[in-house]
Amino acid sequence: LIDTAPSYGRAEAVVGDILQGGRWRERAFLATKISARAGDDARAQWQRSKTALRTEKVDLLQVHNLVDWQQNLAFLRELKAAGQVRYVGITHYLDHSHDTLAQIVDKEKIDFVQINLSVVARSAERRLLPLCRDRGVAVLVNRPFEDGRLFAAVKGRELPAWAGEVGCASWAQLMLKFALGHPAVTVVIPATSKAKNMADN
Repeated sequence: LIDTAPSYGRAEAVVGDILQGGRWRERAFLATKISARAGDDARAQWQRSKTALRTEKVDLLQVHNLVDWQQNLAFLRELKAAGQVRYVGITHYLDHSHDTLAQIVDKEKIDFVQINLSVVARSAERRLLPLCRDRGVAVLVNRPFEDGRLFAAVKGRELPAWAGEVGCASWAQLMLKFALGHPAVTVVIPATSKAKNMADN
């Protein structure tokens, strides 16, 4: 799974270039987002994303951070019906959004929710994650390391003795396994720019 967005600098263009080599596009589950205002802006953004990603279809298109979510979700459903998108979803990265996201999961037909979850940010466990599990909505987790702040908290500390018993050889692996351990979670997006960290993840 590769999760990107128009607002992530040149990320879509870089991903598009990489996926041209070999058979990578066929092997990748490609996710991006709509963060523009609904209507013409969202439609233009989608066209730019397809051009940058060098594809006519993505696996998952998400309404980014609840921007005009009702109208943009309707647009995503149009694209799904037209075969340009396999799945539709909605995202946010802060705890205060969880109640709104839970209401959407409860009332709307969506395929994915992308939310924050970490060992220190667990509010999604109360209502949102159980609701996703009950409704069959897939969950992508963002910010499992709290943008790197969790590494500062454990710097210089030894891993707990039991880490090896759960297959973890680093703090990052332990934090990722925590998020993946919730039965409602489908995949975690670690977000790194370092190859050695990606290999560890």
